[in-house]
Amino acid sequence: MAGKPKLHYTKGRGKMESIRWLLAAAGVEFEEEFIETKEDLEKLRNDGVLMFQQVPMVEIDGMKMVQTRAILSYIAAKYNLYGKDLKERAWIDMYVEGTTDLMGMIMYLPFQPADTKEKNLALIIERATNRYFPVYEKALKAHGHDYLVGNKLSWADIHLLEAILMAEECKPDILSAFPLLQAFKGRISNIPTIKKFLQPGSQRKPPTDEKFIAVVRKIFNI
Repeated sequence: MAGKPKLHYTKGRGKMESIRWLLAAAGVEFEEEFIETKEDLEKLRNDGVLMFQQVPMVEIDGMKMVQTRAILSYIAAKYNLYGKDLKERAWIDMYVEGTTDLMGMIMYLPFQPADTKEKNLALIIERATNRYFPVYEKALKAHGHDYLVGNKLSWADIHLLEAILMAEECKPDILSAFPLLQAFKGRISNIPTIKKFLQPGSQRKPPTDEKFIAVVRKIFNI
């Protein structure tokens, strides 16, 4: 029997958080080896385990996987969260890419200069409410199902819930105009594996704060 996947990343959300979400939703236990200093990162690079000298890196099924998208799609396929055919996979990919774009904006907000933060926060809220969330609201309304694709839990649903919760950290009532997404959030949050991940003490990471930003800047020389 293969051991638990091992995640190599900093002790924060970043690009690894969606991987944690997907593994947790699939009910997969995983271990984490945190990169806490510049030396920790250099050791991984010098050991030759980072294909492109970058993290996240996940040890899984005898592989040392890099590139967030590759890791996520492998996990989604392995745990039957990637649709039943190519068309469903294409829809899942489109929805995931949309939420990834929104989450990227939110992820980088704390790292931006103070004088641009307010403008960028306003842009995030505008994009979430006018470009991204209407797509998912419309999809749920059009097919009347509980899930985005194939009436079955998929990577798209898990990714969307993560994006919703991140957006609510920016503006708590951001879903006020989206009743179907509000109901979706309640449903997906109550799936037992996800509910467990949302409890205090899980491997879910807290929002990025100044202390974590300082650590990241030091590790990655930014």
